[in-house]
Amino acid sequence: MTDPTQSDDDSMREVVERSRSGAPAVGEAVRDRFSSDEVFQRIIAAADEEVTSGSRELFFSGLAAGLAITITFMLYASLTAATDSHPILSVLLYPLGFIYIIIGGYQLYTENTLPPVALTLERLASLPTLLRHWTIVLAGNFVGGGIGAAVLSYGGVFTGDTVDAARYISEGGFGVPFVPLFFKAAMAGLVVAGVVWVGFASTDSVSRMLVVYLAFLAIPLGDLFHVVVSFTEVLYLFFQHGIPLYGAEISLFSGLVGFVLPVLLGNTIGGVVLVTLVNYFQTSEERLEEARFEGVSRRLTVPEWVFGRAAGRSYVPILDATEATLFAGEGYRVMVPITNPRTDGPIVDLAARLASDHDDGVVHIVHVVQAPERMSLSTGDAGRRIADVSGEGMANLRSTAADYDVEVSTSTVVSHRSFEEVFNMARRTRPDAVLMGWGDDQLWSAARAERPIDELTNQLPCDFLILNERDLDTSRILIPTSGGPDSDLSAEVAKVLADATGAEVTLLHVVDGPGNRGRGEAFLANWAAEHDLDDAELVVDDGGDVEDGICRAAAGKTLVIIGATEKGLLSRLVSNSLHLDVIHEVDASVLLTERPSSRSLRERLFGSGRRAATVTGGVERESNRSEGTDVQSAADRGDGGIEGTSSQGDSDSDDADAGDSGGASDDAFIADHDDADEEITEDAAGERDGDDGR
Repeated sequence: MTDPTQSDDDSMREVVERSRSGAPAVGEAVRDRFSSDEVFQRIIAAADEEVTSGSRELFFSGLAAGLAITITFMLYASLTAATDSHPILSVLLYPLGFIYIIIGGYQLYTENTLPPVALTLERLASLPTLLRHWTIVLAGNFVGGGIGAAVLSYGGVFTGDTVDAARYISEGGFGVPFVPLFFKAAMAGLVVAGVVWVGFASTDSVSRMLVVYLAFLAIPLGDLFHVVVSFTEVLYLFFQHGIPLYGAEISLFSGLVGFVLPVLLGNTIGGVVLVTLVNYFQTSEERLEEARFEGVSRRLTVPEWVFGRAAGRSYVPILDATEATLFAGEGYRVMVPITNPRTDGPIVDLAARLASDHDDGVVHIVHVVQAPERMSLSTGDAGRRIADVSGEGMANLRSTAADYDVEVSTSTVVSHRSFEEVFNMARRTRPDAVLMGWGDDQLWSAARAERPIDELTNQLPCDFLILNERDLDTSRILIPTSGGPDSDLSAEVAKVLADATGAEVTLLHVVDGPGNRGRGEAFLANWAAEHDLDDAELVVDDGGDVEDGICRAAAGKTLVIIGATEKGLLSRLVSNSLHLDVIHEVDASVLLTERPSSRSLRERLFGSGRRAATVTGGVERESNRSEGTDVQSAADRGDGGIEGTSSQGDSDSDDADAGDSGGASDDAFIADHDDADEEITEDAAGERDGDDGR
């Protein structure tokens, strides 16, 4: 039987829970469309994939879009001839080429006024990266449109009245003055970029295609202009009707400069300003919260954003942030890039000494192999063969590091740009310090770790130690100092070596003239006390020339540790700032130390030498570990890992023979030699246990 009381209660509840309009009055309502924040996040995800695509993929995707635009021009001309220029019927199939592009996922320039620009506004991609992306896509569009125009002209596609209709359509933009042409193109840019936004907001394909069709139908109906269509029309006139190169009202020059260029500017401004910026600022500050990792900053610094290299790692992909988080719990880790496993033993030995000062020290040896430009790394076959040989060749280096009771890991990176890959690897894995060799092709006159252009645009991901090794002996160390974070790092390295090997440390401070000697002695005494180097010999040189002072004090020393110059790039050109020519004038090994810091572009160009030791970069560790690396003692490190993480190597876990995990792209092939590393670690542990037993 039915309980009448229960039935009445249900009816009453239904009345209470529904408003007069039928919407839920209580409980939870489920949205049937994306919010502006969610749309923005979808666009960012798509832009992430697009902007990190290789040049070849972008160009040919743009080429396919240019060919698809040819279909639009062909159908527009054909229907114009067939319908006797009917204003509605002649444009019904105009959107077909654009629909091909949307469905096929091709790259059309006017569509790229939204996703990559949004990524750039979020400072997740640099302006040069955006311009590179635009240039490649536009070049592909123009080449595709040019090929299509040639086919329509010489392939006999247009016949009879269609030829005249195509000419009439193509000449339509030549008589439009610059200002109205620009604003017509701006409206077209608004339409196309708006289609992109609405497309990401749509939840089903039917709605998306309907929006695409109606929106692109507005271009011919509104007598608007699209840059790729316009370019195709101009080339059609040149191929089919032989318009002159220049000197006439309708010529190739006037078509490109007086027609296509204003349309290009209008499309760009319309898409960027009227849609991208408006939609960007209507979203909330939390729009990317889901895409960020706790304790990790993915935004580019302002110099990186403005000047970041298009071909480098100026854009910080999500993978880098993930890897940084995964590596964060490994302990004190020194990355050692090498170029020759047979000769780079002293560098690994020094890295192992520094890491051994910590209970959880790790030495990560990275063999960076320069691949010939013609070698393809996308398949990974060539890279894996090189990595296998490299892994075997690093056996002695593993043993060298393992002798210091530190954990050892080895990797091989095969790249067309070997020097740049060192910094890329450091940004991906975020070690505490990088110790690398000093090559003639790697460092130059300015005493910095990076090339001048990188010095202006990038930030070091960690401490960098660069060794010019001459029969490495760390028993007698000289540290020139005038204060600053780089000299602090020099002192920390010297302190570790002094504690581990009993090295003698000498501190040098250069002043201008004998009258400043007292001030120099006081500074040096205080500096030594602050860095726990009270036993060091203190030397004040009043000659005023830093380089000459170092050469005099380096007599009888075996290792000179020099902090990177803190003067700006232009300041160094007009001053007597330390240059690295000193390495050729001393008999000792030289170690350059540089600590990451936050400097404005003005300081990078004109800085006088003082800067704060505050680490900021594309990817940061947790805030309690973002003040540089202390090589004297291991800081307490949280786990920092991610449960259930997956890495690049997971996809290669079945490759038992290789024992490594690899990733391949057009830029680099990376392989980790996990099996060999584990074997040497177990052997070293067994030897230590055997010694304890004896």
